[in-house]
Amino acid sequence: MIVKKAAGHDSMGILYGICAYTAWGILPLYWKLLDIIPALEILAHRILWSFIFISSMLLITGGWPRMITALTNKKNLLFIFLSGFLISLNWFTYIFAVNSNHVIEASMGYYISPLVVVLLGVTIFKEKLTSWQCIAITLAAIGVLIITVQYGKIPWISLALAFSFALYGLTKKLIMVDSITTLALETLIVMPIALIYIISKEARGIGALGTVPLLTIIILMGSGIVTASPLVWFARGIQSIRLSMMGFLQYIAPSISLFLGIFVFKEHFSLSHFISFSFIWAGLIIFTLSNFGVLVEFKSKKTKEIEIPP
Repeated sequence: MIVKKAAGHDSMGILYGICAYTAWGILPLYWKLLDIIPALEILAHRILWSFIFISSMLLITGGWPRMITALTNKKNLLFIFLSGFLISLNWFTYIFAVNSNHVIEASMGYYISPLVVVLLGVTIFKEKLTSWQCIAITLAAIGVLIITVQYGKIPWISLALAFSFALYGLTKKLIMVDSITTLALETLIVMPIALIYIISKEARGIGALGTVPLLTIIILMGSGIVTASPLVWFARGIQSIRLSMMGFLQYIAPSISLFLGIFVFKEHFSLSHFISFSFIWAGLIIFTLSNFGVLVEFKSKKTKEIEIPP
């Protein structure tokens, strides 16, 4: 007989994905509210308040046993240490980029990150590139090279964001724990360093908690919520839609950031930038179209028919 599978579940997954990547895309607006605080101090508070918020959420939902179990696994613990370092590096670089007026360069990093993942797969796991992937990576590399030649310096912010996030993603695949619990563990691992840094600054009377307005302190504490919420939406979305579709949605975040950098923060966007981004976009289009899963998603109907044997 024929059973029709409603697309509502898939639609909710796509909605969660859109919400997650939109939230990540508008994060520069949030960090700009804290630009009177040094990036390293914002990072320390983000780690602290993220752990407090996420661990509280896990406590309410009964997720603490998963944390304890993960900590007893030596292999997991090693990768959690590594992923904690990588996500801290990624967060710091992004906050620094936003508050030093390099939002456009940061958006470039997240555009090329999926291609860096493929490149790491070749170098680390000895995977073979398809011809389309070779073309996509070459075009993106040309785009980065154009900016490098034009400005006489390597776009280290873009590359640091791309490689740290790509390596972080690969490391997380080796951790046999769900995303929310993993983030709690990652922030737990690096929290002692963050806490020591915060206390040392406050003890010397130069910390944010004792020098900035109350509203800024509240925004600083809210960094835990703005960090965890998109991750929760992402986790829910990834449960009900294909990875290929989520991979397509990921370009929402850097596109929003690029828009903010050009039109809201009024950062300089030259012809060289446009040419560079054009090469990167061309590479991403080829990369995405070469992923047959995405093409299937676009062609799929709102309802699917599944044949079930009588």
